[in-house]
Amino acid sequence: MNKFEVVLILSPDLASNAINSELDKFKSLISKNDGKVINEEDWGLRDLSYNISKFKKAFYNFFQIEISGLNLDKIKKDLNQSDIFLRHLFIKVKEHQELPTKLINEKK
Repeated sequence: MNKFEVVLILSPDLASNAINSELDKFKSLISKNDGKVINEEDWGLRDLSYNISKFKKAFYNFFQIEISGLNLDKIKKDLNQSDIFLRHLFIKVKEHQELPTKLINEKK
């Protein structure tokens, strides 16, 4: 199992219960593909560096997961097909950083 840190950027048009629902789907997708979520952080609504699909803000979420690389491709494919996830970034790491991250304490 490889260790990854994941940042998901979600549409700002979603209500909080819809965001929670989509994040639960993401976590279940990880579990179905023999992975596990180690930690997660909600970074909240933040400004984007550039507009994505005419949005200037979006909801950011950070995850630390363990999953095999082959199964990761299936998850990326599902995320690419969703309009709710504007962007996603998976970074392979040797060790997960300690939480809370610096971004959670930064002013939004």
